[in-house]
Amino acid sequence: MAPSPADVNNLPYPDGDFFAFEQLLGGAERDRLQEIREWLAKEVKPIAGEYWNRAEFPQEIIPKLADLDIVSPVRRQGHSYLFAGLMHAELTRADTSFATFMGVHDGLFTGSIELLASEEQKAEWLPDIYSLKKTGAFGLTEPLGGSDVAGGTRTTAERDGDGWILNGAKRWIGNATFSTYVVIWAKDVADDQVKGFLVDTATPGYSATKIENKISLRSVENADITLNNVRVSEHFHLAGANSFRDTNKVLKSTRVGVAWQAVGQQLAAFDVARRYAVERHQFGKPLAAFQLIQDQLVTILGNATSSMSMMVRLAQMEDEGIAKDEHSALAKAFTASRMRESVALGRSILGGNGIVTDYEMAKIFADAEAIYSYEGTHEINTLVTGRAITGVAAFH
Repeated sequence: MAPSPADVNNLPYPDGDFFAFEQLLGGAERDRLQEIREWLAKEVKPIAGEYWNRAEFPQEIIPKLADLDIVSPVRRQGHSYLFAGLMHAELTRADTSFATFMGVHDGLFTGSIELLASEEQKAEWLPDIYSLKKTGAFGLTEPLGGSDVAGGTRTTAERDGDGWILNGAKRWIGNATFSTYVVIWAKDVADDQVKGFLVDTATPGYSATKIENKISLRSVENADITLNNVRVSEHFHLAGANSFRDTNKVLKSTRVGVAWQAVGQQLAAFDVARRYAVERHQFGKPLAAFQLIQDQLVTILGNATSSMSMMVRLAQMEDEGIAKDEHSALAKAFTASRMRESVALGRSILGGNGIVTDYEMAKIFADAEAIYSYEGTHEINTLVTGRAITGVAAFH
């Protein structure tokens, strides 16, 4: 007889952390992670499917998230990179769209201010950003520029007296339909260098249109942005954002966050697939009694564990200050690959029920496709790593 739903949680290894990586955290960080996990179970998971189906972001959750106070766990709060990574995995495990909102606001947007703004700018902007009184987006990708945007940025910035005039378009910009600010990356027509600007989304000439009909991250309100003679003062030019090398300082950090998302996605797939296998009966016994199902579950767990192993070591390297671009590139490429296999196996275990969002797995399966592509495609991250180990660049 299969265990009841309540008993499933009491089986050995209920959280998928098979090698107890969480025990590497100190007691205070473990307690904080558990607090966040419980908050996600109460506030996010019960509404995630509904908002995903409606392709809307639950903006009413932002004040509650502000009370949880998790923005900038490392630079502001002094937590370890390992804690920050495990936290991001837990956000994803609860709902990938919610985790992506945080990845954009905290990693890309807040990270840009923390890493590239002057001390004066940070003092003025960060308090409201940390408290989520003001939310942000990150405008880099363009309609005709994705992986090649480093050298192919078409959005322009032209100096005009004591300010700048921005013209161009951005695409796939998460949070941009409702954010207060967006960091816009534009090429200075004078020196051909990519620079960063903080743009208030109420500025005349700025518009954001929601991208419809997505099959992945449906709750993330990605937008097409148009900039038509948008004027910003020099004060809103990020003081340390004067070339694409500066942009890459932000991307190196957020690429690691997406690799942690790939871990969280696999843990979510394991959660749902294991529960279903134990509770669902076929041919007079639970699915979990069949050898092929156990093999698939163990493969998901092995993929998740190997991915987490890599990420734990990368977090330690970040804490030690020795992590490089190629480390985050390999981590993102590897974990995203393992994730793709894991969610496909999870969907297979659920059979027909794996293609409807009522059973969660369909959402997990679909959301994995966005993780596989953003913050550097699998191919680009592979080539970044290949360049590091051969000394030969296969792309320009």
